[in-house]
Amino acid sequence: MTYNATDRDGIVTFDGPGNGVPLVIVPGVMADAQSWIPVADALDTACPIFIVNRRGRTPSRPIGENYDVRTEIEDLASVVKSIGEPVHLFGWSYGGLIALETAAKGLPIRSLTAYEPVSRPFAPQTIQPILSALAQSDTDRAVEIINRDVSGFDQDYVEALRRTPVWPVLCRLAEPLGSEMSAIDRFEPNYAAYAEIRCSITLIFGEQNMGLAPYGTAFERFATAIPNGTVDHLAGLGHLAHINGPEVLARAIVQAIRRAENSDGV
Repeated sequence: MTYNATDRDGIVTFDGPGNGVPLVIVPGVMADAQSWIPVADALDTACPIFIVNRRGRTPSRPIGENYDVRTEIEDLASVVKSIGEPVHLFGWSYGGLIALETAAKGLPIRSLTAYEPVSRPFAPQTIQPILSALAQSDTDRAVEIINRDVSGFDQDYVEALRRTPVWPVLCRLAEPLGSEMSAIDRFEPNYAAYAEIRCSITLIFGEQNMGLAPYGTAFERFATAIPNGTVDHLAGLGHLAHINGPEVLARAIVQAIRRAENSDGV
């Protein structure tokens, strides 16, 4: 599929053609719109697709001063409003938190799907080391920390990843990482408001993270706050499902959308 880049007041979306209710995809940290194209390409749906290239990722605007989660909520709300019609909303990781908080503002959302949304406490012990590394422009060190001390990969995995073409991409995507991790740590999610969101909600987690910090334990907090949501799991996958199983994740997203459409009588 061919995607057109559209500047929406400083936040760029990668737009794919289609018919029906649009799907908006919100990536998390260490990801940009480009990294989610494999999932978008695997979606068995005719709907238009908009992948948000969040701030701090070229060609969207810089992360900016006084950045916090509310900044992201305002950005996403602006994107949804600019589309001009109700949307299906999907968020991954930090993008899941942003999507949930944005939907709680009462925007026209037909369905909401979140893959392992994160919230505080989220590996707080790694924030200062990441900030220190980035202050010295050492993105290599920041990527090592996020893979080893947050995602839980061992040093052999990190060293093997460092030798692949993916590593320089991750180093580039790590530039806003300190600001984003700090923002998550400062933000208290409005859990009480999630149960009031008036659309179908699906929460998805990777089987590898069940019950494990930080992703599995964060997921449990969201699942508890949304008792009427549907919980799906992806067997054999972890937090990086968009990389390790884009086709599987795409099927889960489409299933969530169809579940919402069936409940609406569409």
